Amino acid sequence: MYAPRKTALAGAVVLAMAAALVAGCERGASAGAGASSPGPARADCPTVLAKARTAVRRAQQIRTTWDGPTTGPAAVSGKRIVYVAQTMTNPGVAGAAKGVREAAKAIGWNVRVIDGQGTPAGIQAAFSQALALRPSGIVIGGFDPRLTSQQVAKARSEHLPLIGWHAVDNPGPSKDPALFSNITTKVQDVAKISANWVIVHSRGRAGVVVFTDASIPFARHKSELIKKGLAACSGVRLLAEENIPISDTSSRTPQEVSSLLSRFRDGWTHSAAINDVYFADAAPALRAARKKGGAAPYNIGAGDGDPSAFQRINSRQFQTATVPEPFAQQGWQILDEFNRAFSGKPASGYVAPVHLSTAANSRGATTWDPPGYRAAYLRIWGG
Repeated sequence: MYAPRKTALAGAVVLAMAAALVAGCERGASAGAGASSPGPARADCPTVLAKARTAVRRAQQIRTTWDGPTTGPAAVSGKRIVYVAQTMTNPGVAGAAKGVREAAKAIGWNVRVIDGQGTPAGIQAAFSQALALRPSGIVIGGFDPRLTSQQVAKARSEHLPLIGWHAVDNPGPSKDPALFSNITTKVQDVAKISANWVIVHSRGRAGVVVFTDASIPFARHKSELIKKGLAACSGVRLLAEENIPISDTSSRTPQEVSSLLSRFRDGWTHSAAINDVYFADAAPALRAARKKGGAAPYNIGAGDGDPSAFQRINSRQFQTATVPEPFAQQGWQILDEFNRAFSGKPASGYVAPVHLSTAANSRGATTWDPPGYRAAYLRIWGG
């Protein structure tokens, strides 16, 4: 974590760095092996490229103030929350769980995390275990509630509020499945900025591989949106879409990456993945192929932004950018939404804006932690 930037001067510096990064990437990337070219090449999609540049610059800006809720009900006491995790090997699921625990300590509640181990049977068993604990509320951490429809129905019959983290496509309350709220950035925004970054970084000419987990509807939808965004530029070619379950990334990704390198060689210039974890597992295969960490294929994680992703980005080791989720903030928001549910109030409706992190604007940070939310929630809960 890092301290918030509080001055106008700091904001100006970040904007200048972001602009410089975009310009530098435009000069340095190519549709081949990633070597520098002597000058800007003609883009096949000049209008799309111009709009993408604007969007990328905006997403790289660092906010200096909290833009979320500042009013709400005072904290109720003595609540017990169970966080049912899709799999704690998913850095995003684990990061959100950590945020929930931190917020629970601040509000004075008890939290238990149960790991579903990334399988339908494991998740169903974890949810059943959560119900048996008779908690005040349950978090659906990163899996489709329809996978546990019987348990969800039982929770509803017992009037237990359910709050999702990346459980359905859209943020906010959900009627079917019945969630008091779903905490996530807008998948459309995350996918779009990821595609825009590829277009900008490649100057509109790229050979792209997309990594996804089709077993998770949210992830599958995200990758479809990424492909749609890439297709807006005629010079960007989708080489392949690799469907690798997140729970299998460590065992399958290295082999798949080796196969991709054999098939596409220098034509593979960029990658977009629905989760940064793919690049952690791709790095050994890229390294074995004698690829340079700061060269093609240039990789962007369309979601999460766990500490290891930031470390790869900052050290230029086989990842160039990420669209991070503000895990800690979302954990605090989950607790605030539960507090609103327990108090008979509606959900806050807050959705964190999309952010794009690179080595230039992360300044050595290992997570995306926007400023001001802790103090804001503590003021709300204090009444």
